[in-house]
Amino acid sequence: MKPLLVIDGDSLAHRAYHALPKTIKRAGGKQSGAIVGFTNFIVRLWEAEQPRSVVVGWDTLEVPTYRHEAYEPYQSGRVFDPALLEQLPMLPELVRALGFTAGKAPGYEADDFLAAAVAAAKKKRWPALVVTSDRDSFQLASEKVTILTPTRGVSELTRIGPDEVRERYGVEPKQVPDFIALRGDPSDKLPGAPGVGPKRAAEIIREHGSLEKALKAGRFAPIAEELRLYRRIAALDASAPLPPLEDQSPLWAEASALLRDWGMNQMAERLAA
Repeated sequence: MKPLLVIDGDSLAHRAYHALPKTIKRAGGKQSGAIVGFTNFIVRLWEAEQPRSVVVGWDTLEVPTYRHEAYEPYQSGRVFDPALLEQLPMLPELVRALGFTAGKAPGYEADDFLAAAVAAAKKKRWPALVVTSDRDSFQLASEKVTILTPTRGVSELTRIGPDEVRERYGVEPKQVPDFIALRGDPSDKLPGAPGVGPKRAAEIIREHGSLEKALKAGRFAPIAEELRLYRRIAALDASAPLPPLEDQSPLWAEASALLRDWGMNQMAERLAA
């Protein structure tokens, strides 16, 4: 059965931008490495996986999410190059020109659209492939959902299923938010429980079954509410608004025309071919 291909757009755009030379430019002398790298990657994914349709989730950087409002340090200190920020808003337009679904809405992160797409695929009994470098998404892994994690820029992919999550973290995929809450996540500025590393976090989750059960058993009483907040932040929100999923066929010619309008003739010719 053909899978639904679900892509973390921001994650791949960032990796593409940093993996390619900053000398790649389009008309007007503006950098276009993120656009080129992202386009090449999505074409390779389509050719390799032959999905039934594609959903690409995006952050909305201009508006804080409930995570930022609930926990002020969340993702603080992140700095993006102006050249990358200039290209990011163009990519959802490219995704739509390709005939694919771009999930983006104020208050939601790209990860939330991944969760929403996986939930929709589950209702249709479709398998799903989730492409992201964010390990929070390991919570989505199941017998019908495989995580594809880019390595070496965006040139290689590692496949992560439930067995790989258990091997890496020592917990079940559904327990990943509990694990992150206890262990912490430096990239998101979540401190976790003091003195609790990955191994200990996994042991506690396995012993109690969940963070909530550990808290109700009296563990970490002084910081129980903080840990509940960290778990809420780590859990993906499958209520992100997605249009109904349908089978898709790529509109290579339309996307090629858009790239030509942007002054990216070489990339346009590749899509046209």
